[in-house]
Amino acid sequence: MIAHKQVKRPSFFLKEKTGIAKFNHGVAVRMGKILGNMWFFYFCVILDIAELPAVISAHSTIAWISYVSQTVIQLLALPVLQVYQNIQQEGDAAKAEADHRTLTYLATIQDEQLAILKELKEK
Repeated sequence: MIAHKQVKRPSFFLKEKTGIAKFNHGVAVRMGKILGNMWFFYFCVILDIAELPAVISAHSTIAWISYVSQTVIQLLALPVLQVYQNIQQEGDAAKAEADHRTLTYLATIQDEQLAILKELKEK
């Protein structure tokens, strides 16, 4: 088999982060992992349930509007959306890997076929 050439990554992938950029990147990745998982969502559900009795006892439309907008939407929906995006990203990465393997295989076959044709032409 003929080895297929490795595709070079664009230079922005190779750029190393230094100093504060490296620190900020690390914090963002860790916070994303903490905030973007179902365990954080379950924690938010507990906080949401803990706040519900106070909202019910307030007998106020404003309290309910505030509860729904701030607690339900922000505290519950946003972590679930982040988890969903993570799942979508995993699927996209798996598809990209499968496409890469397929295209690499096809390129390898093409290289082998060209080598065979070259040998036949030389005979």
